[in-house]
Amino acid sequence: MKLCIRYRPIEKLALAASVALLGACGGGRGDAPATAATAATFATAVAAAEASPSAGQVKPVAAVKMSLYAAARATDQVSFGATPALVAELQQQGLPAWIEGQFALPVSQIVPPSWVINYDTDDPAAGARAMAYYRQEFWRRNLSSTDQLRQRVAWSVFEFIPVGDGNTSIRIDHYNLLQRYAFGNYGDFLRELSVHPSMGWYLNNNINRPTTTQCPQCTPNENYARELMQLFTLGVVQLNLDGSMVRDAQGKTKETYIQKDVEELARALTGWRFAPSNPPVPSSNSTNSGFLMVPESQASQHDSGAKKILGAPFAAGKDAPQDLDAVITVLMQHPNVAPFVSLRLIQHLVTSNPTPQYIARVAAVFRNNGQGVAGDMKALIRAVLLDAEARRGDLPGADTASFGKLREPVLWLTATQRGLGCKEILRYADGNTVTPSNQNPTAPPSIFSFYQAGDRAPGSNLLAPEQKLLTTDELTNRLGTLTYLLLDPNRNITNTTQSGCDVATLGQAFSKSPKDLIDLISTRWFRGAMPPTLRSNLAGLAVSQTWDSPDRAAMVLLQFALSTPYFGVIK
Repeated sequence: MKLCIRYRPIEKLALAASVALLGACGGGRGDAPATAATAATFATAVAAAEASPSAGQVKPVAAVKMSLYAAARATDQVSFGATPALVAELQQQGLPAWIEGQFALPVSQIVPPSWVINYDTDDPAAGARAMAYYRQEFWRRNLSSTDQLRQRVAWSVFEFIPVGDGNTSIRIDHYNLLQRYAFGNYGDFLRELSVHPSMGWYLNNNINRPTTTQCPQCTPNENYARELMQLFTLGVVQLNLDGSMVRDAQGKTKETYIQKDVEELARALTGWRFAPSNPPVPSSNSTNSGFLMVPESQASQHDSGAKKILGAPFAAGKDAPQDLDAVITVLMQHPNVAPFVSLRLIQHLVTSNPTPQYIARVAAVFRNNGQGVAGDMKALIRAVLLDAEARRGDLPGADTASFGKLREPVLWLTATQRGLGCKEILRYADGNTVTPSNQNPTAPPSIFSFYQAGDRAPGSNLLAPEQKLLTTDELTNRLGTLTYLLLDPNRNITNTTQSGCDVATLGQAFSKSPKDLIDLISTRWFRGAMPPTLRSNLAGLAVSQTWDSPDRAAMVLLQFALSTPYFGVIK
């Protein structure tokens, strides 16, 4: 559902001021401290923020392993947004220890009630309630679960291995699969993904059959085979370890695979069907989600002939599970899979335009975790998050101009609401959750998801795939979201109180003084280092008009601060 934006007349002047702020931010680099003098100013500001009761920050212990700025910056990479408690945890534990603690937490699986799985498909309202349940559970975990790193990694993998069609139960089970393997092994994940009902349904591998005398009209379905190589593991162009393209003597890029490889791979993946159920599953769960696909009972339903895929020979006489195992082995041994997966994890967690050296270091870990194991997701996550390039910006102003990523709509919404203390997403009276109009996380537009890793910023050679989502509508929504959702009497939001969103604390800070509010916003959303230009403009905006309540003043100032590139670009 599109976010509805309604402005009160009193906010029109503030809207104009916010547009001016956007222009003042330039290209999004901001003016965070970089010199020794301004670094001292930053340290003073952090100390003041930590000491202020209105800062909303959990007071850390005397000895900390990360500065407030570094800890808050890390939250943008390991979670769905900073909270005072999470920043304090990172300060006290340090990032390496915090990551290990996250690895030890249990999986926050979504366990739907029977009415979400078994409902009358002729009743549109029942289907809508089931989907509303999934959306609420998705947002609830991202806003309030303690296993933030797992949730963030699962979402990152979902963004290049999505499911955008099918019944509610299959979508839930697909996301549960991503959660289970977020800290597992990528090869093991690929094998289960290949026989998961979500891929059977969404990419047709449940109707993949060879041509036989019993079924002369049958032909292998190439859909899953193609996407398994193109979108999930290898890509269409051969890659060096650092992610650069392999070229021939004439400078042309070399293809990763040819059509014959797709055809042969489709043959190897024939012969799977949805798991049987007794009694039969209802039509709302026709894929029997929760159970992996099984081989057909008739051996002829799998093409057991000899094959050759990506140069690797497959001996004849193998059944469906054996051919699948051989497929996963070939894919995991291919030179492309390490830089392919590494680039996407780096982009989704840390920076859209990593250096080749960064990609190569992470890809080397994907190939070998130090114990001869490829695809170890824990080792990969450590390599992505603890790399010197990822941590360089923990000192304000130390990163490069090209480092960072745009805050896509889902991450903007969660970071905004987690900073407000929201425990669950706001909902409309009809049960629909507040969801970004151009990034619905439970219904991506296609198997190509919301964007591709190679998408670049307009007029630039920089990788910036998220920029495709920053449309005029999205920016307009950011300028009016908070006042509409939390304060407008006509907003039709049913769970403002239950959500836990805390507007009062910000309103009380404004009642003391605009400076108190700006300090609070700086600490919660700007790592205690709000750029001086933004601070000055917010202070001017605060006294430029008469507000009908402290809460409205606080929300207007906050939403305009969060609409600027200073917050919209994660550095």
